[in-house]
Amino acid sequence: MKALITGSAGFIGSHLAERLIESGQEVVALDNLSTGSLANLAGILQHPRFRLIVDDVRNSETVHLLMDQCDVVYHLAAAVGVQLIVDEPVHTIETNIHGTEVVLGVANKFRRKILLASTSEVYGKSEKVPFKEDDDTVLGSTRFSRWSYACSKAIDEFLGLAYHQQYGLPVVVCRFFNTVGARQTGQYGMVIPRFVEQALKNEPILIFGTGKQSRCFGYVKDVVDCTIRLMECDEAAGQVFNIGSTEEISIEGLADKIIALTGSKSEKKHISYEEAYGRPFDDMMRRVPCLQRVRETVGYEPSTNLDETLKQVIEEKRGNMQ
Repeated sequence: MKALITGSAGFIGSHLAERLIESGQEVVALDNLSTGSLANLAGILQHPRFRLIVDDVRNSETVHLLMDQCDVVYHLAAAVGVQLIVDEPVHTIETNIHGTEVVLGVANKFRRKILLASTSEVYGKSEKVPFKEDDDTVLGSTRFSRWSYACSKAIDEFLGLAYHQQYGLPVVVCRFFNTVGARQTGQYGMVIPRFVEQALKNEPILIFGTGKQSRCFGYVKDVVDCTIRLMECDEAAGQVFNIGSTEEISIEGLADKIIALTGSKSEKKHISYEEAYGRPFDDMMRRVPCLQRVRETVGYEPSTNLDETLKQVIEEKRGNMQ
């Protein structure tokens, strides 16, 4: 089996590529390295069953050439991270929507099964927790650019499911909930690597807003394993699946836990969203997935708790600082 992974040099994409190589598959990787990094692929870059193409997913000629050589497609390429989305909303919309248009169109031409990576952001400000895949979405005002990401990924989902409905293309949609682990960077606003780096430097841990917002953090290797199982499951085609953890923690509680695990002298400092992002910002208070559908379909259960995940991130960041 040969898999094409778009966004393969990113955090999740690189772990997925490694896992597929470990399982004996061939991987063709496509990434423009705008937010991904060659360092993420260091362990497999020279592997005989791995090949990296540096190009943009919006380049249909390249996607045609690569799709023709592969059996399945994992479409992970996207603009990600709250900071990047706030700073570059045009890039976010164009990359997410047009990139997916290209990949789906070519996948349909070659009749390749495709997995679309989506996000828990599509639930928006819904307060119906835990979120179920068929629940309504509640997006904020178009005045807040952060919702452009949620909307663009929702359009990706609509388009993918439309290809399944109209053309019978086998499409699987995965909504990732705050995936974390080694290699994730805090550069684009990801909270755990940012908190860990601040704690290890004994700097103030900056909490945006009240800190009462709560999230569930899924370990990247659990998420990747589930993604592969969904791709291999015929019954998953045409469906949407939440993937993540149900272990809920407040952002302030997360800061406390990281301070304790690192033995840091850091103090917590609350700042407003406007101070953090330089403009008004809209957020949701809770984000908790219902995992019933993915559990019933492929038997998914998260196997790595938050403490174990944080210890791995801390160990990696500490090693990078030495």
